[in-house]
Amino acid sequence: MTGSIPLFTALFGFAERAARWAVLASGALTIASVLLITVDVLLRKFVGWTVGGSDELSSYAFAISTTWSLAYATLQRANVRVDVIYQYLPVRVSAVLDWLSLVCLGVFIGFVTYYGYGVVAESISNNSQANTPLGTPLAIPQGLWFAGLVFMCLILALMLIRASVALVTGDIETVKAVAGVRSTQEEAEEEAAAGERLIEGERK
Repeated sequence: MTGSIPLFTALFGFAERAARWAVLASGALTIASVLLITVDVLLRKFVGWTVGGSDELSSYAFAISTTWSLAYATLQRANVRVDVIYQYLPVRVSAVLDWLSLVCLGVFIGFVTYYGYGVVAESISNNSQANTPLGTPLAIPQGLWFAGLVFMCLILALMLIRASVALVTGDIETVKAVAGVRSTQEEAEEEAAAGERLIEGERK
């Protein structure tokens, strides 16, 4: 059972913690950009003065927070899957499809990361700057955006290795836990847990 191998357990635990911190940082970055835009709008309305560059910085924040959130969404199996036929297939067949979907996702992200590297490398070699008042060196936001893609690739590689070993050894349960579509019961349990946390927070 690959689910009980200490190495896989330790690596997956570290990956989940890292992805959680990454998505929290991404959320904080998004909130910061929203606050910046809000302040900018209010200043323009009531003072006639602008912060400057809020639209540019918010676009960078959106791109960076998106790539750094991908790994957490994938680990949580929150990506959209069409399961009209899937739910009626035999368990082993659906497990193979789960593994195949992970492979396809990995290939897609691999291509995106490869071409993303080309974008960053070109900006560095040309010392490109944004055609804006801020004149931001594009290698900085693009590099942070690209780093999120690399992080996603590492997480996907770990998931694919674990799912592959589980599939070969017949550990269908682990394949489902790593790459399968989330069941209605799992979603219900998560919503129930979120409701409990909300109630506890209100009591405090």
